[in-house]
Amino acid sequence: MNPESERKEGFDTQTTCPLCHDDMIIHWQSDNIPFFGEVMYVTSRCGCGFRFTDTMILTQKDPIRCELKVEKEEDLNCRVIRSTSGTIRIPELGIVVEPGNVSDSYVTNIEGLLCRVRDVLETAIKWSEDDSEKESLGKKLLERLNDALSSKANLTVIMEDPLGNSTIISEKASCKNLTPEEASSLKTGMIILDADSSEFKVDTSENVQPLGNDYK
Repeated sequence: MNPESERKEGFDTQTTCPLCHDDMIIHWQSDNIPFFGEVMYVTSRCGCGFRFTDTMILTQKDPIRCELKVEKEEDLNCRVIRSTSGTIRIPELGIVVEPGNVSDSYVTNIEGLLCRVRDVLETAIKWSEDDSEKESLGKKLLERLNDALSSKANLTVIMEDPLGNSTIISEKASCKNLTPEEASSLKTGMIILDADSSEFKVDTSENVQPLGNDYK
C-alpha cells in the first residue's frame, strides 16, 4: 500500500494576515513521526510575504525528568528528544533553556544539544561586549562547555517536560515521572487547557539564561 494513501487528509482554515490584514489560508496536516507520535503541521503564506510554520505535538504523556552525567566521549552520542515543551538545564553552567512560542522540537544527541547551547552562549557574549563582567563570565562558561565537548570536563544535562514528549535515551540516563506540582511549575511554550479550572493559559516565554549569576 502506498504510504501516502495512509496519511490523513489535511484541511484549511481562514484567518487574517497580521501584517497586511488580508485574508490568509492556514493549512493543517496531521502525520505520525518517530519519537514524537501524532503531530500536526501548520503552514500559512500570504501574498505580502508573511510566512508561518509550526509543528504541534498532539500526544501527551506523563510528565518526565531525565538526567544524564556527561563524563565520557561516548556520552556525547546519547540520543536526545526535545519537544516544544521541553526545558533543558545544565546546572554546572547555570544554564536554563525554557520553551516559548517559538521553540523548536528536534531529535539530536548530547553533542548536538551542547552545540546549540554554545551558539546561544556565543551570541550572549557578543551582546555583553559593553559589560566586561558578563563578557568574562560568558567566556568562562564557553570554555567549560568546549571542554565538555572535548571530553575534558563533566557536565549534567537535565531534560524536563510537563507533557512527557522529551527524553534522553541512554542506559546511563536517570528518568522519573514528575509530580503534578513539579510539572505545573514548568513552562510549555504553547496554549494549554487547564481541565481543572476550565481556563485557557497562554505560555509565550522564550527564557534562555546562558549567563546565570549563581554560577560559581
